[in-house]
Amino acid sequence: MRVASVAGLALLAGLLSGGGSAADESTGPAGFSASCGAEDGDAGTVTAAVGVSVDVPATGEAGRPVQPGPVTLTVTLSRADLAGLLPEGAEAFVSRASLKVMVAQNGDSAEASWELHAPSTLLPADGDVVLVHSGDVPYVTLGSAGDVDFSVKELKIELRSATAEPEKTTPPLTTMTCRLDEGEDGHLATTRVTDGPGTGPSGTPETFPTPAGGSGRAKDKDIAVEPTDAEDEADPDYCPVEPPVGEMDSSKAPQPSPGRPVNVIELPGAFMCANVLGLANVQKLNGAMVVNDPDHPALISVLSTKRISSREADDWEDPEGRGRYLRIDNLANIDLPDADSTFLTFGFQPVTAKVSFETGPMTISIGNIGYDLDAAFSTVYFKQSLRIHDVKVNGTPLDVGNNCRTVKPFEVVLNGGSAYTNVALGGRLDGEVTIPPFSGCGTGGEDLNPLFTAAISGPGNRIFMNQAPTCYPAFPESSYCPPAPAELPGTKPKS
Repeated sequence: MRVASVAGLALLAGLLSGGGSAADESTGPAGFSASCGAEDGDAGTVTAAVGVSVDVPATGEAGRPVQPGPVTLTVTLSRADLAGLLPEGAEAFVSRASLKVMVAQNGDSAEASWELHAPSTLLPADGDVVLVHSGDVPYVTLGSAGDVDFSVKELKIELRSATAEPEKTTPPLTTMTCRLDEGEDGHLATTRVTDGPGTGPSGTPETFPTPAGGSGRAKDKDIAVEPTDAEDEADPDYCPVEPPVGEMDSSKAPQPSPGRPVNVIELPGAFMCANVLGLANVQKLNGAMVVNDPDHPALISVLSTKRISSREADDWEDPEGRGRYLRIDNLANIDLPDADSTFLTFGFQPVTAKVSFETGPMTISIGNIGYDLDAAFSTVYFKQSLRIHDVKVNGTPLDVGNNCRTVKPFEVVLNGGSAYTNVALGGRLDGEVTIPPFSGCGTGGEDLNPLFTAAISGPGNRIFMNQAPTCYPAFPESSYCPPAPAELPGTKPKS
């Protein structure tokens, strides 16, 4: 039995190729209870709920790699228990988990280490803290036929400050080991391995080297074909966009209550990118258009954790913690492609047009006020202008000129609530905008401004956006690289 190491990572390769083959066993999340304690042992042990979700092949061949994954690991602890393991003042952290998995067959066993990562997580005021780790994991090659069992043995979690400068090595906030409680067998999945062409008379497996720079996943090309020089040197640009520029404006996010000064820390930020997809309603036309063409989507570029504003409550004067405040600001840019729109103007006239978006710098603010979980917030703020062109009325072109646009940029404020808790994980954001009047519409002395203003401009225009999890190109093995596709809001069935 051999456990191979992963040389590289394509986290979403299995997900992007479709629903998987018939040989994939979607085990669903396996749940266990565990007891966790810090390495120094001073804080004692705390209770954690551990969930593991992984796709494992239901069958395999001796001598051929069996590839589990990708893996999602959730660890849930109470806020009070986790705070007891962290140094005072810890507000946000990233987590790295090492999950020890026992691989057993025919009385023999080997241990695989599944290294997984969770993005920046805020320490809430109360309730539970859920650390969501993900990643690709090593494949296993078996030398003989027989059922192979995968089971959790133990888990080690290392928490580091999310505000630490990435180029500096800083000690972890805490390192804790979690062991399954008595009565928990840790079983994840079983793979039935049969004799295959890769085994000789003695049952000894052939050697299938992992290509230099390859993924270590059980793809045909990784197993049987040595990579070309071009493949060896390939360094995919997961985020083919420039880092965002501009000034952040967090004025639309909830502000701290009057009181003691708020401590503000400016940071360089971590460059990331993600897919976003949305719908924009035009209230007067009783219709909507898709924002960011799903066939050729533009990526949003993000500098994560550019600024942290925080203030602790005064235990004596404010025992209920109303003065506590935490806000993490992130800077983002996106160059949206033109949107194709089709509406029945005034309820009867079919009109098609292209809409160009001129979008200013975005500020993504995430935080919490006081100790009330309901006071958590997520806000995206930017300014945007619209330009309309390539207009057809009932199939006949209407020349509106090259400068038919809103007279001024309008403000866009989107709120995520509980659906968007972290820029690295993304989520859904909703808002409502007022579209200004139009100017510059028409040619040859024809003034079409009143027509477009009457048909489009006004309040009550809803916007619905979904941001997929971010790719962190500096550390693709611990993020969603290449960037995951985003879902169109409202298309996912309700559970």
